[in-house]
Amino acid sequence: MKEQTFKSGFIAIIGRPNVGKSTLLNRFVGQKIAIMSDKAQTTRNRIQGVYTDETAQIVFIDTPGIHKPKHALGDFMLKTTYSALQGVDGVLVVVNASEPIGPGDRLVIERAASTKVPVFLLINKIDLVSHEDLLPIIESYRQEYDFDEIYPISATEGDNVPELLEGIKGILQEGPKYYPADQVMDHPEYFVVAEFIREKILLLTREEIPHSVAVQVERMQRNEDGKIEIQATIIVERKSQKGIIIGAQGKMIKKIGQLARRDIEHLLDDKVYLDLWVKVQNNWRERQSQLMDLGYRPDDY
Repeated sequence: MKEQTFKSGFIAIIGRPNVGKSTLLNRFVGQKIAIMSDKAQTTRNRIQGVYTDETAQIVFIDTPGIHKPKHALGDFMLKTTYSALQGVDGVLVVVNASEPIGPGDRLVIERAASTKVPVFLLINKIDLVSHEDLLPIIESYRQEYDFDEIYPISATEGDNVPELLEGIKGILQEGPKYYPADQVMDHPEYFVVAEFIREKILLLTREEIPHSVAVQVERMQRNEDGKIEIQATIIVERKSQKGIIIGAQGKMIKKIGQLARRDIEHLLDDKVYLDLWVKVQNNWRERQSQLMDLGYRPDDY
């Protein structure tokens, strides 16, 4: 009997902001590595998630949503997305089933079409629409582009995700394991810890703190009590935003810390002591040097 060959490859996940790309990445790898928020442009850096089973290793590249940039950070996010499409073996275009096709979706499809690799359309959030509405939605996207495959999915519920994984394996070539079988991401823990803290800020402050917030992990080491001690700085653009994040009697920053610590402990499988500070850096999103200091380095992508 012929031995089954092991396959591997790189798959980019693209789509306009807030269509569920990060939720899908977390679903693929079986745990939370990308932050999830209902605010647009949550993902800033290109995050690689790794799925491995007995037959294949798929390296998924989650990207910031494709949008019109308004500042230096926005430019960086867009360049990151476009660079993710270079050298991949396939592209997953994610759209929202509960919203009609818009100019943003068409731009994403156009970008994916230029890659000359298989392009799968994932119609996400099918749990939000009725079965009768699904066929017309699929048909409307068929008119836009001749996709290699179309999968209606729910990243939240996991509907059709196993079938999608099998479909992806079908387009991969024989290849090596790029990462150890138990590794699910390529970013260091510092990066993911900072992202978890930023997620809680977006979750708890809603519209009050937009994307003018960054998190820098200063230190991460085990203390004499055996806990992992993490010191992190939350960077905002205005003094008023600092007040919002700290909150009355420090209640908001305490809540941010509690929620973030829960996710970090789950990630590290260890007890964590989290110390948060807030610092104002005026217009940091416009300054290339500050973007570099905060980890947004174009050369890394």
